[in-house]
Amino acid sequence: MTTAPTAPGKLGEAIEPALIQRYLAELDSWLRTRHDELGELDRAALAAGRGEELAGDMQLVLAMWKAIHDRYQLVFATWDGGRVLQQERERISALIWGRLDGATGMPGGLAVSLPEACRLNDALTGQLRTRLALAHDATEQVARIREVRAQLERIRDQVGLEPATTRDQAVNTLAGLMARLEQINERAERGADVGGMLAPLEVEATTFERDLIVGNARRRDARSKVLSARELRADLEAREQALEKLAAQCVATVDTAPRYAIPDVEALGPVPVTPDEIDAYLKKLDRVSQALEHAQHKYADALAEHADLVALLDAYVAKATAQGVAGGADLVEAERQARAVLARSPAPMSVAQQLVATYQTWLQKETAQ
Repeated sequence: MTTAPTAPGKLGEAIEPALIQRYLAELDSWLRTRHDELGELDRAALAAGRGEELAGDMQLVLAMWKAIHDRYQLVFATWDGGRVLQQERERISALIWGRLDGATGMPGGLAVSLPEACRLNDALTGQLRTRLALAHDATEQVARIREVRAQLERIRDQVGLEPATTRDQAVNTLAGLMARLEQINERAERGADVGGMLAPLEVEATTFERDLIVGNARRRDARSKVLSARELRADLEAREQALEKLAAQCVATVDTAPRYAIPDVEALGPVPVTPDEIDAYLKKLDRVSQALEHAQHKYADALAEHADLVALLDAYVAKATAQGVAGGADLVEAERQARAVLARSPAPMSVAQQLVATYQTWLQKETAQ
């Protein structure tokens, strides 16, 4: 099972461009691989007749994946191919380390950062895989032991964030898990089948890691409503800037592009500090968050429609080439016209769709002869 990449920098820091570029590439790869893994798990659950039993967990982990993917889109838009100054790099830091407010996949409505959401997704995916007993053959034992060892190292870092009142208990739990892993590893090195011992350890380690992440997020969220409002406002400001770039890319790429007003976070005024005003302010922030999320999806969908149309034309041309008819005069002209329109800035989508359909029609005619 793949694990999420380590996020660079920290909140409020202007992350180095090279680190941002590497993280975006690794996160994109992780998102794609995780989507495939979840598809594999879903198919395995259905094949095993356990689809209904695991439906809730599967919906949760998929919703978390979607929340992470949405945040990745905003970071990628802000990155803008590397055209970032210090201000943009600070916004990217806020998008990575700020809270994923409004992410419906978070347990209990928790507000967690992008790295925390990725680790939670890793933990829950691992738990699903263990419950379905996938990859349990002897050849995979060494890899599974290595994954548990890496997980316990992540847990060690998380234990360090525990408050003094619960840290000793967490340390003892971690020590017990590590001792059991060493015993399992020793037996495996002697050639023993440790599948029956490893599966319970994987479940307990995953549950412990999840509880630590959730507990830390809840403590952070409960510290202060004012602090929460300030964090959310900073995140919304970063999302607003990223969405403006995404909207500009959409308007420059497609015609007719969606037209959604991007809320002005500055218009909300400063964060109040009185108990009577903070709750109402948090509700306003929540409405702005929902509006930003809705607009982001619309602009992203419009860009995806353009990319899908280009991919469809490429597929038709590949089919024509495979059948030896791509050089026909009608097909060449139809492709030229379609690509010329798709390359416009912005591209008239209704015309482009008709031209791609025209190419398909010529292809059908040529192959029917």
